[in-house]
Amino acid sequence: MMKRFVASGLAIVLIGAMVAAAWSASESPSKYSHAGQLRHVVLFKFKDGTSAEDIAKVAKAFAALPAKIPQIAGFEWGTDCSVENRSQGFTHCFVLTFKTQKDRDEYLPHPEHKAFGKIVGPHLDKVLVIDYVVQE
Repeated sequence: MMKRFVASGLAIVLIGAMVAAAWSASESPSKYSHAGQLRHVVLFKFKDGTSAEDIAKVAKAFAALPAKIPQIAGFEWGTDCSVENRSQGFTHCFVLTFKTQKDRDEYLPHPEHKAFGKIVGPHLDKVLVIDYVVQE
């Protein structure tokens, strides 16, 4: 009797796992698709001698933009940690996500974005910007 109970329980667990795996596989690609979103990638190379305090002010000001500009759907940033030594002096990377190209186009002339440009401008040696639409 006990063996039959354990076997039945195991069968139920296995069937449940198979159903969950099949559901997950069928739902994941479309549910989590980012296709069509626009990524706005910004790389900063700061001028020699820019203080750590000024760099921190720039990063803080950039990170404040999503709360001020509703078109920004996502934001992340970090500093270079590559071991390939190919950064060409670019140390900071910021990635903004927009749902549409129209949202990006509204962000660019936004007064808060322009104000940020005045904060960062005096400290930049170079800036590199690449926009792309997510493909899947």
